[in-house]
Amino acid sequence: MTPLTNKRIGVLMGGASSEREISLKSGGAIERALKQRGYQAVSIDVDSQVDRTLRNEEIQIAFLALHGSGGEDGSIQGLLETMRIPYTGSGVLPSAVGMNKGTTKMVLMSCHIRTPQGFYVPQGEQTTFGSLPPGFHYPVVVKPLGQGSTIGVSIVKGPSDMEAALASAFRFGSQVLVEHFIEGKEVTVGILGETPLPVIEMRTKEALYHYEAKYQSGKTEYILPAPLEESEYREVQKIALAVHRAVGCEGVSRVDFRIDGKGVPFVLEINTIPGMTETSLLPKAAAHAGIGYETLVEQILESALEREKTWE
Repeated sequence: MTPLTNKRIGVLMGGASSEREISLKSGGAIERALKQRGYQAVSIDVDSQVDRTLRNEEIQIAFLALHGSGGEDGSIQGLLETMRIPYTGSGVLPSAVGMNKGTTKMVLMSCHIRTPQGFYVPQGEQTTFGSLPPGFHYPVVVKPLGQGSTIGVSIVKGPSDMEAALASAFRFGSQVLVEHFIEGKEVTVGILGETPLPVIEMRTKEALYHYEAKYQSGKTEYILPAPLEESEYREVQKIALAVHRAVGCEGVSRVDFRIDGKGVPFVLEINTIPGMTETSLLPKAAAHAGIGYETLVEQILESALEREKTWE
């Protein structure tokens, strides 16, 4: 029995972002796990009337299972702060920083954490873009600043492909980031509380761990623990925790890396609300560490209790 057992918990999911489908799956799995543990959990599909819904349902704690804009960018966190409803995960500022890849990159660079070099392309330049700036070379990665699940992301191998890649990225936001493509292994490290979880390597036949590779069965091979040298393994865990702290995250996060052919890790991004389907990366890593799905959900829920203490 925890102080949260008798409180009404709203599992906030869905929303209007391009990651709605995955959010609904995450939220559904979380709701089931909470009910299995005896909590009073209610699913809430977030829309423009969410404040009314929260009041009507008499929600006392919010478990955030939202992904993408409107849910992972500090927006819903700000609303919950105003309504004085404690919630799971990171606060307004870390959420906003983590959602914006350009801002994240600036924070990482200021903390001397290695990340691919990049530059911005202003809105409207997809048809007039010239050559790459000095110091850059193809291939490059083109990505929207505020999307997750690799939505709108392209690897560009030459100038002829740049216009289409930029047009694709601008469909999902007014700001686009172009950065060096790091050839190598793709790995991820979850952070639970202040503890790095086991490292996972994602192997796909594609050059990019894209949306279909993430969410369609059989598209990706997951190696857990990642087959890295012991020193490399510990280094990426150490860096992941440093990123979590630099951004100011709380409760849980997941940090994605590319490790080049020389074993040098580059931070790609941080996810402040990682996917929580029962087969998502964070639950996979937690299970390998001996933390079952229901226990994982309960531990994340406790981060809301920590936030509530700061409001007293």
